[in-house]
Amino acid sequence: MALSPQFSEEFQTLNPMKQVPALKIDGITLGQSLAIIEYLEETRPTPRLLPQDPQKKAIVRMISDLIASGIQPLQNLSVLKQVGEEKELSWAQEVITSGFNALEKILRSTAGKYCVGDEVTMADLCLAPQVANAERFKVDLSHYPTICKINKALLALEAFQVSHPRRQPDTPAELRA
Repeated sequence: MALSPQFSEEFQTLNPMKQVPALKIDGITLGQSLAIIEYLEETRPTPRLLPQDPQKKAIVRMISDLIASGIQPLQNLSVLKQVGEEKELSWAQEVITSGFNALEKILRSTAGKYCVGDEVTMADLCLAPQVANAERFKVDLSHYPTICKINKALLALEAFQVSHPRRQPDTPAELRA
């Protein structure tokens, strides 16, 4: 596995945990996806990323947490390094499959065009990069029709096209689109 830019000394000054994402904004540097998304929601509330309805808001947060806390950390680079190169693919596939099995069941009852209804929310911002990771680790996505339907709808949006992990300037060459 090639050394990711997130392990560079320069990046470590942004995020001492050596994790992505990190965002410099408004004179502060934030790490952790959900903290970044919630800050953007509070400081730039258009478009809204959390529904006004408390029940829908809780569902969005539940889905976001499932992905950001229950799937993603278990298949990130620092964990895969510990698992070892010979087991990293099977480990990542197992973690993603386990999480996607649960997520698919939840999304069957919450999804409209997107994760929760027909508006893009924080849950969708978490889903799209996790699907990209599933593809990277060659997870069979045919078992997840709801996840695939939502991801297809998201990838039709310009914001999701330009922010795709394979299109980022610091993406290692072997992972670029």
